Amino acid sequence: MSRINTNIGSLQAMHRLTKNQGDLSTRLQRLSTGLKINSGKDAPAGLIASETLRSEVAGINQAVDNSQRANNVLNTAEGALGEVSNLLLEVQSLTNQAANSGALSPQEIAANQLQVDAILNSINRVSNTTQFNGVKLLNGGLDYATSGISSAKIDVAQINAAKIPDNGTLNVAVQVTASAKVGTVEFTASGIGGAPATIEISGNTGTEQLSFGASAKNSAIAYAINQLKESTGVSASVVAGKLDMYSTEFGSRQFVSVKTISGTFVDGKVFGADATVNINGSKASVDGRTATVRTGDLDMSLTLDQAFAQTTAGAGSTTNFTITGGGAKFQLGEKVERPSQVHLGVASVATTKLGNQVTGYLSSLASDGPNSLVGGNTIKGQKILDASIKQVAELRGRIGAFQKDVIETNVNTLNVALENVTAAESSIRDADFAEETSQMTRAQILVQANTSVLSQANSSPQNVLSLIGR
Repeated sequence: MSRINTNIGSLQAMHRLTKNQGDLSTRLQRLSTGLKINSGKDAPAGLIASETLRSEVAGINQAVDNSQRANNVLNTAEGALGEVSNLLLEVQSLTNQAANSGALSPQEIAANQLQVDAILNSINRVSNTTQFNGVKLLNGGLDYATSGISSAKIDVAQINAAKIPDNGTLNVAVQVTASAKVGTVEFTASGIGGAPATIEISGNTGTEQLSFGASAKNSAIAYAINQLKESTGVSASVVAGKLDMYSTEFGSRQFVSVKTISGTFVDGKVFGADATVNINGSKASVDGRTATVRTGDLDMSLTLDQAFAQTTAGAGSTTNFTITGGGAKFQLGEKVERPSQVHLGVASVATTKLGNQVTGYLSSLASDGPNSLVGGNTIKGQKILDASIKQVAELRGRIGAFQKDVIETNVNTLNVALENVTAAESSIRDADFAEETSQMTRAQILVQANTSVLSQANSSPQNVLSLIGR
């Protein structure tokens, strides 16, 4: 049949040509953008998956930047703390030298004191001026703030890390379930018998020998032991007529040993016991009366008051306080959520903060302080220095562990995740140039062929003229 009003062949050719031209346009777009998905209609499900992966890539890249910035902050703090540590070691040398008072003149000790004063001022300067991008790092601004700590129950509270809810607080409950004990040796007689006696007293600090005349009373023995308690770590008291000799500190590592050299006395060696403490329901690691807990939400160390550490029943065996804020919060994950945030407390290293309430503070070594070199109380000064050096060393160790085991590990993990997520997103969204080039060539050939076929289809109705001509 031959009809001229409807050219089905032309319509078919036009339909195919339009389709092939659309395909060619798609291939050209993909090759020019490098993307297989340029709009939602290209692949709706693929677009959703791709955008989700792109969001993860952006979050991971920012998390890596955050981690590197956190590392820079902590490097700044570590460098300053290293200088504080060097200054403390210099004070250690000066204190040791000043203790050699038999070989030093008062003028030399006074000169050492001037150096100590200058060093203490330098430590305070470092504490107050160390900063990163305007944020002070070592002046206590990154330490935790608390409220409700009972000084009658907790002597020292050191909070290393705490996950505090946004705009919230964190409550801490402390319960003593078993008492801390000192090592105690009892002498039940009222004093030395009819013959003189020599005894050896030993504790965690050292050993001393004491000699007593015949008929020496327990009060005299206790007085002599207490005179040397700084050297031995052993104290004594008379209770109901009997003599108790006990370690000056609590804990399973503390002991008192009494040995009779001559005469009649008591022999024995007894260790103390650590308290048993629960903090927020978790059993704490305890050394004497210092309880430490490390969980995902809380890392802290508490030195309990002696009376509280020995109270195991009733309301007096518990205490509560609140961490109200503070600390440095680092966002190290790709999403802003609680598991992606880590916290670190950085205490002040000012001389009024180095040391502790029990031993004393570093500021007391200044000229007008009770433990100055010119005052001659070098043994107490040495204990304060030991506590201060340990405090700075532990802070540096925590920062170093945080950098190595948290930040560096986090960056390595994020980089691996970035590779995999980027590869997944690329496989969904990026164009395969080899395939697209092949498809473009095919589309070009089909368009050319369709154009030729359309031309022939449009000329077919003219064949009808030959019928009219007859």
